[in-house]
Amino acid sequence: MAAAEPGAGPVVVLLHGGGPGVDALSNWASVRARLDGEFRCLAPDLLGFGTRIAGTGGIEGPRAWALARARQILDLLDSDGLERVHLVGNSAAGGAATLALLALAPDRIDRAVVMGGAGTGPLPAVVPFYDDPSERSMRATLARLVADESVHGELLDELAGLRMKQALLPGAEAAFRSMFVDAVGGPPPIDLATIGTPVLALHGELDRVSPVEVSKRLVDALPDGRLAVVAGAGHWIHVDRPDEFCRLVGEFLSA
Repeated sequence: MAAAEPGAGPVVVLLHGGGPGVDALSNWASVRARLDGEFRCLAPDLLGFGTRIAGTGGIEGPRAWALARARQILDLLDSDGLERVHLVGNSAAGGAATLALLALAPDRIDRAVVMGGAGTGPLPAVVPFYDDPSERSMRATLARLVADESVHGELLDELAGLRMKQALLPGAEAAFRSMFVDAVGGPPPIDLATIGTPVLALHGELDRVSPVEVSKRLVDALPDGRLAVVAGAGHWIHVDRPDEFCRLVGEFLSA
């Protein structure tokens, strides 16, 4: 886990996305240095990924995972003596954990940014990568996350190798598959109408994973939600449009 950098800015907890083999370090690499210039950033590996795969057996379904990760972040804030922070949550892992934490402990969060619909859309019809656990499959999975893969060819090649290794760590596949189970019972859905924290929903105009309409519905359900659609960006807004991403995040969290 990356610790909070020393600095005068407020603390921002960066919660990564939920693709196979993801970790916090690689997820935020395109924008971390810029965000560190304005904020003190924490970027933990979320439960089920990277260094936090072991001990997650028994968690099933997206709502249970979101709640478990929200509690993970609360424990992190307590252990670091952080009373209130900002959150930036990416997609169906970090975004969903952000919404769960806003519902669980709203007094601990000043403002929040979520990306790519924050896991509020339908479950994918097919679990990515693991039905064909090859580097070719990983490369294709990652290519869907950007607007134009030809622009990011070298990055995608590098990430495919890294994430292939991490996706095949012991327990990684079982944990990942359990995140997509339509579990009966478990935690109830989050009542978005009860979340009073200011939330900025960022969505790439060219997102091929989750349509913009998912974030539109999310913002409509939040009492203090607003939407920014980033032109020319895919699901990975912070990779396709890093300058725009950092500007929008910085302006919103500093308001």
